[in-house]
Amino acid sequence: MKRGFHAGLDERRGFSLNMFSNDELEEIHYATLEVLEQVGILVFCDEALEILDAAGAIVDKASSTVKFPQYLVEDAIQSCPKKLLLAGRDPKYDMIVEGRRVGFTNFGAGVMIVDPYTGELKETTKKDVGNTALVCDALDNVDIYSSAVVGRDMPETSVDLHEAEAFLSNTTKHCQHIDLTGGKGARGFLEMGAAIVGGMDELRRRPVISALVCPVSPLQLHTNTCEVIIEFAKAGVPVNILSMAMSGASAPITLAGTLVTHNAEVLAGIVLAQATRKGAPIMYGSSTTTFDLTYVTAPVGAPELGMINAGVAELSNFYRLPSYVAGT
Repeated sequence: MKRGFHAGLDERRGFSLNMFSNDELEEIHYATLEVLEQVGILVFCDEALEILDAAGAIVDKASSTVKFPQYLVEDAIQSCPKKLLLAGRDPKYDMIVEGRRVGFTNFGAGVMIVDPYTGELKETTKKDVGNTALVCDALDNVDIYSSAVVGRDMPETSVDLHEAEAFLSNTTKHCQHIDLTGGKGARGFLEMGAAIVGGMDELRRRPVISALVCPVSPLQLHTNTCEVIIEFAKAGVPVNILSMAMSGASAPITLAGTLVTHNAEVLAGIVLAQATRKGAPIMYGSSTTTFDLTYVTAPVGAPELGMINAGVAELSNFYRLPSYVAGT
């Protein structure tokens, strides 16, 4: 494949809060479109395959590969709302997400916790879920609550709804569930949100809940992720599509290369949401970081995470999409 020379290219070299110029962001976007159209995404969900096929994607059901024509991706980006209300159960906690406005949430979802009274390191429980929500409710600088820990003492078949009961009962701030197990859990969580505000129509008007889902890097959307995207899109309630690629492991080692992989995964999820329901509210998410070869982990406190997610924030702003990115 031959690429012509640039007639002119505005560049920024070195690290700054402005990670990329508009020209560089366009190059990342064009590279992403190329990946989506020529390589595609593995989609392991029959309902998602049917929706994408009907929307105009090129679907190979035998290999579960979906390729996305450029017009389909561009149309999905344009169809997304550019501003979101993340409503609080108490309206004084309502948060508007748009452009360069900045808010804060807690990290999640931990599976171990240091008991604040005994100092013991132990598995997290449903009670811990409620306690973390209670703490975040009292912290002025935490704008929304993201499910901080997992209720590991609950049955696997309903753990996500037990967690929702615990945090919804202990904060009047907006709640984002980051541990939904699939379509059944998503429907149950939406019913809980509707019960709080007085019905699904009111939940669409004042979404006091939202969900977070993660593609699997590199370039995969699995069943539970697709089901949650589809259910929340149908309901018209915000869903945060958040990639957790690892630079040097499940993504290229370079910052720009990592962002191309990351961007392809998130945009594929956005296309699915918009193909399900045009105008479905979404957030462009990231916890993408580097890969620690010594300890074989994804260090979420590494400086590279801050660099990558500053780039993601610029990219989401380039698309004029509400963003949710990890910090250090």
